[in-house]
Amino acid sequence: MATLQLLEYDQMPAASQAVIDDIKATRGVDDVNNFWKVLAHQPDNLKRTWDSLKAIMGPGELDPLVKEMLYIAVSIANNCDYCIHSHTASAFSKGMTSGQYEELIAIVGMAHQTNAMANAMKVPVDAMFDKG
Repeated sequence: MATLQLLEYDQMPAASQAVIDDIKATRGVDDVNNFWKVLAHQPDNLKRTWDSLKAIMGPGELDPLVKEMLYIAVSIANNCDYCIHSHTASAFSKGMTSGQYEELIAIVGMAHQTNAMANAMKVPVDAMFDKG
């Protein structure tokens, strides 16, 4: 259950409606995800989050599908069900195959396991890896 009510467009402050209009135009959609409908309670936070997300997930050196797959991996690490589901759907819409998804999940699982082991044993970083 959401801790804040999902706001429909006509319930949002005008400043939030402006951001929602930009999200719809940028994504070419008729409506926005529930995440944005909750953030609409705080127009400044909504705008800051959207501006950052739009910049980070927009054109860059990484392919859009790779960005979504990275988002999935971090969402799994952070245990964010909403983000896992929304970014998995987005990755599939950007061309991720079932095989790629299965491999991604295997990598995330392996990383969790080896990270936990290295942390538990406090393995020192090899000199050749320590560029700091």
